[in-house]
Amino acid sequence: MNKHPLAHALATVNHQRYFPQVISSLALALLSLPALAQPGAAGPVEELIVTGTPGGASVRRFDASFAISTVSDEEIQQVAPASTADLLKTIPGVWVESSGGVSGANIFVRGLPSGGDADFVTVAINGLALYPAPTLSFMENSTLFRVDETIARLEGLRGGPNPVYSNGQVGLTTNFILKEGGEETEGTVRYTTSDYELQRIDAVISGKLDQDLYYMIGGYVSSSPGVRDAGFNAEEGHQITINITKILDNGKANIFHRSTDDHGTWYLPVALDVDGIKTGLDASYTQVGQANRLVLVPISGADGEGGSETRWESFDMGEGRGWNGSVTGGAVELNLNNDWTFTDRFSLTKGAANTLGFVPQGAAVSLGSLNGGAAGETVSGAAVAADDLVQQFGPWVVMKDIKAFNNDLSLAKRWENYKLTLGYYTSSWEVDEWWSIGNQKWYRLGHNGEMISPASISDACQGPEVATCSWKYDVDALGDARENAFYIAGETYIGDVTLDAGVRVVNRKTHYAVDHTTDDDGPRDGITDFVASADEDKVSYTAAVNWNFRDDMGVFVRINDGHKYPDFDAYRDFRGDYNNGSDLVIDVSQFELGYKLARDNYSLYATAFSNNTKGQPFCDVGGASCDRLETKAVGVELDGKLFLGDFVLDLNATFQEPEIDNGELAGNQVLRQPTHQVRLTPSYQFAFNNGVEASVYGTLSLISDRYGDNANTNKLDSYTKFDFGVQVSVDNFNVQLAVDNATDELALTESDPRAVGTSANGRYILPRNVKFSVGYNF
Repeated sequence: MNKHPLAHALATVNHQRYFPQVISSLALALLSLPALAQPGAAGPVEELIVTGTPGGASVRRFDASFAISTVSDEEIQQVAPASTADLLKTIPGVWVESSGGVSGANIFVRGLPSGGDADFVTVAINGLALYPAPTLSFMENSTLFRVDETIARLEGLRGGPNPVYSNGQVGLTTNFILKEGGEETEGTVRYTTSDYELQRIDAVISGKLDQDLYYMIGGYVSSSPGVRDAGFNAEEGHQITINITKILDNGKANIFHRSTDDHGTWYLPVALDVDGIKTGLDASYTQVGQANRLVLVPISGADGEGGSETRWESFDMGEGRGWNGSVTGGAVELNLNNDWTFTDRFSLTKGAANTLGFVPQGAAVSLGSLNGGAAGETVSGAAVAADDLVQQFGPWVVMKDIKAFNNDLSLAKRWENYKLTLGYYTSSWEVDEWWSIGNQKWYRLGHNGEMISPASISDACQGPEVATCSWKYDVDALGDARENAFYIAGETYIGDVTLDAGVRVVNRKTHYAVDHTTDDDGPRDGITDFVASADEDKVSYTAAVNWNFRDDMGVFVRINDGHKYPDFDAYRDFRGDYNNGSDLVIDVSQFELGYKLARDNYSLYATAFSNNTKGQPFCDVGGASCDRLETKAVGVELDGKLFLGDFVLDLNATFQEPEIDNGELAGNQVLRQPTHQVRLTPSYQFAFNNGVEASVYGTLSLISDRYGDNANTNKLDSYTKFDFGVQVSVDNFNVQLAVDNATDELALTESDPRAVGTSANGRYILPRNVKFSVGYNF
């Protein structure tokens, strides 16, 4: 019996180098999809989106001429994400390494090159970026956001008109839309626990304050030892959000405030083997524990330039990564006379995004191999056998205070067959940061493993008793940046065809002063290694043709060209290349061909894409300069739903070929990104006579091979992951059981990004974990 073309396309993913066959199979699948319809089944609800449109005007998703996905609050609840980044797996074209904990993920988009963090990702609330720069070292946008019951929906826009609007992001903009109050008072209270002792309470309430004045207030408190048990409450947080909305005679005004204090253990790569023998460490392991969490870290020291004294300070590695800050924002939307529309949106972000954790350095070895076969002891006097495993860990400390302000003002005029929007976007952002990283010392390998006594190993960096010590970076830096951008966007309608185009003219000024001489006078000693200044003028554009040739079917073609600018990054952006006069702006051009199908029983949004980048810096570990790479990627994204009575099937798939296009590595796969990922989520609804409703669902994820480096020497094997859950509702009560990684798949998301060549370390996906929640809606 012949396979259906869609089944054939999914089977093809097992052969990651046969991309042309995948494309042709998917094309056949699209043509045959009408045969899948079954009359009478429940269908999708019409979706309105506001991301990627001039002034944030709402349009039907089906009418959009770009690739955008939506995730409702009900779908967010079903996913039960472990972090904000974990939720982004629901967006096609996005690869997420969320195995690092509640903060500090690595997020990649459509094969665009990145060594980690989230170079091409913006996280926004109600249309404005939390921080205009997508990534600083040890801080990417998802760190600054926590998902809770106050979110109405998530919109994820890839490519498309992104380079023209808001902060000009060329990759992915994830826009979280807050809930607003209505005429009736309503709310939710939810308690969540887990097999890793999570204790969390969420609550939200909304309603009417006065005539045309509405409110929403909600948040959470949470505490747990973490999925990888630290032995103490390593994940703790709380958040509160207030959103006030006023309906005006000719529009709407809104203001919100969100305050967050949330952190969790920083999960890092672990030792995989010693001389080919497995260490026995698995996905439940984390080095930090109650016995080793308090560490003396050098805050200044000898640098060979006259200093000889090292000074130390105690830090808690258990704090991990997190965000302690606030976001305040608002908007005014007015409908003026003669079809004029005025919109102004603003936001202010300020707070601390700190990182503390044990970073592995090199392979694990036996203690005896370091000291002539002798045994030893820890700093507390515990015996360590000669064949016990030890490894170097650096207690890294990165303290970041950030601040950012955004304002996006637009004025639009609509005629019968035309619309024109003029806009002015301005933003300013700052960082005040201090690093002490490297600092490696020998530790007994294993959870709660203590530092090895200096008497057991001859090592100049083993403790504060030693007068001299060296470490990789002691950075003290200040940065500020400002962007002013003017944009103009227009669209015209010719029958069923819509043409739109936009141009953005940008001036970006960046200043960054860095001191990492580590002399013994301490931070802010007046000695500055370099002061970097960049003043860039660039033009970005986008243009598209959208043809809805039937009420339920359409296509679009879009091109765009945008830029990624250098940001405050002592490790990557502002290094040798900048001092040599190189332009650090990365140019990104993209082409998209989209197909849209939205019927009563199923929907499918398929987008083929091609992108080219020039100038992305990739730095050797410890090197003084960076290679400037050119890359290219082609691929296709699928976002679909099938409704067959009480059965629903969600499809989220990405097939791509991201390659380096220049230099000695030309033809190699771009590091850390799979050539394909497929997520299938079937669910089935049950209704019982006594008013009980239930649903059973699961998600099967198929992830292809990846490489941990651009040289393609560190291969990360493909894997399959399965999650499932059950939801039951009785009157206003509801319960949910969610099982993540049900088969306890042991798979790597990354090798050691600080290693050159084959890596002895790797980071596993999170182990199997179970959450249980009870909620009450009123």
